[in-house]
Amino acid sequence: MKTALVHDWLPILGGAEKVLESIYELYPSPIYTLLKNSKVLKGSVFEDATIHTSLVQNLPFAKTKYRSYLPFFPFAVEQFDLSDYDLIISSSYAVAKGVLIRPNQTHICYCHSPIRYAWDMYFEYLKDAKLEKGFKALIAKIVLHYIRMWDYASAQRVDYFVANSINVANRIKKFYGKSASVIYPPVDVDKFDLCEQKEDFYLTASRLVPYKKIDLIVEAFSNMPNKKLIVCGDGPQMQLIKKKAAKNIEIIGFASFDKLKLYMQKAKAFVFAAKEDFGIVPVEAMSCGTPVIAYKAGGSLETVVENVTGIFFEKQNIKSIVEAVDLFEDKKDIFDPKTIRNHALQFSKQRFKEQFRAFVEEKVLISQ
Repeated sequence: MKTALVHDWLPILGGAEKVLESIYELYPSPIYTLLKNSKVLKGSVFEDATIHTSLVQNLPFAKTKYRSYLPFFPFAVEQFDLSDYDLIISSSYAVAKGVLIRPNQTHICYCHSPIRYAWDMYFEYLKDAKLEKGFKALIAKIVLHYIRMWDYASAQRVDYFVANSINVANRIKKFYGKSASVIYPPVDVDKFDLCEQKEDFYLTASRLVPYKKIDLIVEAFSNMPNKKLIVCGDGPQMQLIKKKAAKNIEIIGFASFDKLKLYMQKAKAFVFAAKEDFGIVPVEAMSCGTPVIAYKAGGSLETVVENVTGIFFEKQNIKSIVEAVDLFEDKKDIFDPKTIRNHALQFSKQRFKEQFRAFVEEKVLISQ
């Protein structure tokens, strides 16, 4: 059976690309994507892959400013001619699922999320981008209205959806009216080692962007001067976070894998304040035997077991985080690193491959 893979874009390698990597290892096939950055792909599993890019690849500054071309994305992805393939597998959090297919082809979409800035995070996106009023705001709202209509229409072309969490499956049902099976994404838990001897500091790690709420964690720990916090990551909010950080907070910036792994192993707890679709980093921390203090929403509800692998806080505010840290201090002796790691192992890469292969084989058989 001739197979093609479709992914939104490949200028960076993040969580969604780890999913694509596992799918590519199962089905080593040509990859169709809006654009790629060959330097970023060097040394990865995609370095020698056959990758077809779209017209976006040749637009000015596309490698770094590709999101500015959002209005062109639906048109660009529909120009891929996939008529020679029997099976199309898309990995989509934006437009990859919108490729045009024929009635005799099977399209399976692994959906990381419906387009968040067009649906559930629409108003939050406009607020963060300062696009609530004015002419630019009007243009942005019109574009996103068009994207939303196209997104719904393109979702109807997909034969079978797979969601990365129950959380995302519910959104697929709400926004697209389509059912989705849940297969949790692959986490490289085998690359992390159990450490039972913890040190006296807390850890958070993420790209420093607004929705990750790292600034909120920093503010909370600035109000707890006797508790040390280490922050790993870089991004647009770096200067803002540095300004908010008290003396008990150490801003590392970008950390290599080995350095981040060591922090994860030694931290007494990992603090996570984002509302994520799944959330890979907390699972990586748990694979080191480190408990998680997480916002009680999104994917964390599916990965963190309260009072077993971590605890929750109810609201994304300073008071709630401070109270959760104090509660953790009172309960920290109940957390067993071995139990926490064993829980994290269920999200392994091998488990993902087995479940995804079985799903594809079942659906292909039905379609024949």
